[in-house]
Amino acid sequence: MGDKEKIEEALAPREYGESLELGVDFSTTEEIKVPEKLIDQVIGQEHAVEVIRTAANQKRHVLLIGEPGTGKSMLGQAMAELLPTENLEDILVFPNPEDENMPKIKTVPACQGRRIVEKYREKAKGQESIKSYILLFVMFTVMLALFIDFSATTLLMGLFVVILTIMALSNMRLKGSVLVPKLLVDNCGRTKAPFIDATGAHAGALLGDVRHDPFQSGGLGTPAHERVEPGMIHRAHKGVLFIDEVATLSLKMQQSLLTAMQEKRFPITGQSEMSSGAMVRTEPVPCDFVLVAAGNLDTVDKMHPALRSRIRGYGYEVYMRTTMPDTLENRKKLVQFVAQEVIRDGKIPHFTREAVEEIVREAQKRAGRKGHLTLRLRDLGGIVRAAGDIAVKKGRKYVEREDVIEAVRMAKPLEKQLADWYIERKKEYQVIKADGKGIGRVNGLAVIGEQSGIVLPIEAVVAPAASKEEGKIIVTGKLGEIAKEAVQNVSAIIKRYKGEDISRYDIHVQFLQTYEGVEGDSASISVATAVISALEEIPIRQDVAMTGSLSVLGEVLPIGGATPKIEAAIEAGIKTVIIPKANEKDVFLSKDKAEKIQIFPVETIDQVLEIALVDNERKDELLRRIREAIPLSL
Repeated sequence: MGDKEKIEEALAPREYGESLELGVDFSTTEEIKVPEKLIDQVIGQEHAVEVIRTAANQKRHVLLIGEPGTGKSMLGQAMAELLPTENLEDILVFPNPEDENMPKIKTVPACQGRRIVEKYREKAKGQESIKSYILLFVMFTVMLALFIDFSATTLLMGLFVVILTIMALSNMRLKGSVLVPKLLVDNCGRTKAPFIDATGAHAGALLGDVRHDPFQSGGLGTPAHERVEPGMIHRAHKGVLFIDEVATLSLKMQQSLLTAMQEKRFPITGQSEMSSGAMVRTEPVPCDFVLVAAGNLDTVDKMHPALRSRIRGYGYEVYMRTTMPDTLENRKKLVQFVAQEVIRDGKIPHFTREAVEEIVREAQKRAGRKGHLTLRLRDLGGIVRAAGDIAVKKGRKYVEREDVIEAVRMAKPLEKQLADWYIERKKEYQVIKADGKGIGRVNGLAVIGEQSGIVLPIEAVVAPAASKEEGKIIVTGKLGEIAKEAVQNVSAIIKRYKGEDISRYDIHVQFLQTYEGVEGDSASISVATAVISALEEIPIRQDVAMTGSLSVLGEVLPIGGATPKIEAAIEAGIKTVIIPKANEKDVFLSKDKAEKIQIFPVETIDQVLEIALVDNERKDELLRRIREAIPLSL
């Protein structure tokens, strides 16, 4: 095959939007069996599941690091299901006759706590009868006084005495009276170990607190043991304490958490120094929990070093995967995921096979990697629920493919809504052009956030150098450091093919109306095309958009966000898109979208120019010079 045939084959447009095999035969997700245990419902995190099983068996702490929506809290709940329930305990707090500000703590097997409290209440009821007798005596005395001397003054004094007696008796405690203990932690009737989500908890909620008592004298105060409130670390006793974004806890709270983990006991005291509760400090309260801490990569740097050391030394650290290989087995897991979400929601109908295929396509697209499926399943679950809501609104028995497509449009993230508004505004004011031709003007492509593409118009102008020493590349548009370096690299390509000193020129490159800024090097081929067009005065087709990084040797390198960028081009009315050859399998378009666009995967800068520049003799001469100056095998 000659060079010309190789080039033509490389530049042939690719077709997308094919049907999908799911690895399982079914008509609707009603037929899919959903596992009962949460641990078996976790999708694509095999390593994390294995660690959780081991940690539950050995009661080890776990640190889960990864992006939001990858299943960290679900793994924590799954661990609670795996922990034994026969060792669950109730925790009671008793008054301390020797020091009322140091209540005593007692643990008993689950369900015995209620019986103990009830027993003490029966004893206390017997003593309450004494108060009733006192009240009856006072009322009898008042009535006798009224019988002897019935007057307005006697009546008012009698009412005052009765009311005062009632108030005094309600707050009075007899000497040697029985004080009922308080049940701090009640695990009676639990079928699984406690799972306590302490994400974002303040000190009192996490570590326990003692309520303020406004009546601290005269026998009217509330006993100290009745004002004690358990913390989440105590309610998680014999269970799982889950804390997401653990680094947001103050260092003091992390230190206290570490102490509780080491000692498996932690006393409860008032958290506010201005409160009377600060005077109370209980005996150490049991808190033998398994900590499942979670966060992103920044969490590791902000965690208390000793706390992380404790987890690492007495447990496991797990990085949550964001994608899994696109295999039939993993597609089958996504089918199970859709069935799980339908059952968990309880308000939406099941999905047809065609609707599930569309969910899998969305998983491919959101993965952003060749041959992978996304594991950001919270976002994917949002699409499932939105599609279900649409089907309910339409009165359908099952969710159809059209419902999923409509849900993807309706449940757009904010970045996507911003990108659509951006494209609409630019088209309205003709900033984005989708037809015609222009010298030095090209439609680049970029992303906002993770999954939202925009069309990025770029213009270049070549002018005589203002400095006698050398010309400059002047770039405007709030570019980040990587983007600036990428523009500088473009000059190496130009110098090689041009064969002359370009220092006589100032090259101005403008990223039009990029108020939000530009980062990354995916606009490299766009900049190179615009500059070469300006230098050679060869027009660029405006119905073409492009994205790709460019090496100094002229190779087109892979970029991220290929699919959302192409979708942005489709929405802008552009007919042709150029992408790196390496990203060819990263493109996942529905059939209706694929029919609206021609996609050209390329490997070298000359292939980009072959497609983007308007045909004329100068273009042929330019391509010849570039291929001679930068010989790259296809």
